[in-house]
Amino acid sequence: MASSELNAETVAAVDSTGQAAEILDLPTHLRDALWRVDSAAIAPIDAPGGVLVAGIGGSAVGGRLAQAALGARLTRPFTVADGYTLPSWVGPQHLVLCASYSGGTEETLSAYDDALERGASRLVATTGGALAERARRDGAPVIPLPGGFQPRAAVGYGLVSALEAAVIGGAGPSLRAEVEAAAALAGTLAAEWGPGGDEDGEAKRLARALHGTVPVVAGAELTAPVAYRWKCQINENAGLPAFASVLPELDHNEVVGWPGADGLGPFSAVFLEDAGAHPRNALRSELSAVEAQAGASVVERVAARGDSPLERLISLVLLGDLVSLYLAVLAGTDPVDIAPIDRLKASLAQG
Repeated sequence: MASSELNAETVAAVDSTGQAAEILDLPTHLRDALWRVDSAAIAPIDAPGGVLVAGIGGSAVGGRLAQAALGARLTRPFTVADGYTLPSWVGPQHLVLCASYSGGTEETLSAYDDALERGASRLVATTGGALAERARRDGAPVIPLPGGFQPRAAVGYGLVSALEAAVIGGAGPSLRAEVEAAAALAGTLAAEWGPGGDEDGEAKRLARALHGTVPVVAGAELTAPVAYRWKCQINENAGLPAFASVLPELDHNEVVGWPGADGLGPFSAVFLEDAGAHPRNALRSELSAVEAQAGASVVERVAARGDSPLERLISLVLLGDLVSLYLAVLAGTDPVDIAPIDRLKASLAQG
């Protein structure tokens, strides 16, 4: 039976593979990722056309988060390619970071081959597999990731790999000082929000508020990819439907749908807010939360914590990961169970 208590004992009762420990170890992951990039000794690769992160699912999130953290500090294009092929404009002027935790993700392998055919420079972040074999064959640099995680739990490694790819390709400045500060903040927040923290801590409170609802998570600028991370983590860890939206776009369509949500089912609206957002987006978040009350059973506005953009981003990533874990506990769901994905992969392998 699912428990309403959210502590180390109740988490362990559903968490058969220690996903909670991996979430709480984010500070170590961030620091270890810097060391792993250093150990790879990758020389600068001039990429005047910009840098792309080719990945999917948990291996793509690092690129999305890095893009937001770098923001206006980017000096060259930086984007995520999450499919089998790269954009038509990619060529020898670009650096492509191919990220696949397992090294066997078919979309990323296809993107690597596409980058090779187009003459783009390639960089790989993986634990091994066919992707590492391709990189060794072609002499492409590899950032070695540690094994034993669910791909979604390696978010710190994916983020740092993407940030460092931006530096390697000349697309942005080094954020290493911010990574160290974000790791320190994450350690403090992990103690505050983790299973050993107070029962009325932010992560536990939010999980209880969202329990039994379909969350719709919204963000703007820095928090937009974090909102998508929340959606994905709730999907995979808690086995629940969840959706993500972006401001200001949602104010031109989605906001009209909230009155109609009343009676369809229990929906919740979560707005992730950043002190550094454009003033108009900050106001839109406030006003949109009011509009969502017309149909949402629960409306929450969640503020990022920290000084730098990367600290604030990491604070919300950690919070969302813990909320998804606690939602799994409240639902009595093992967060490692991703049976629908496994069935899809098995069927695709036969196709």
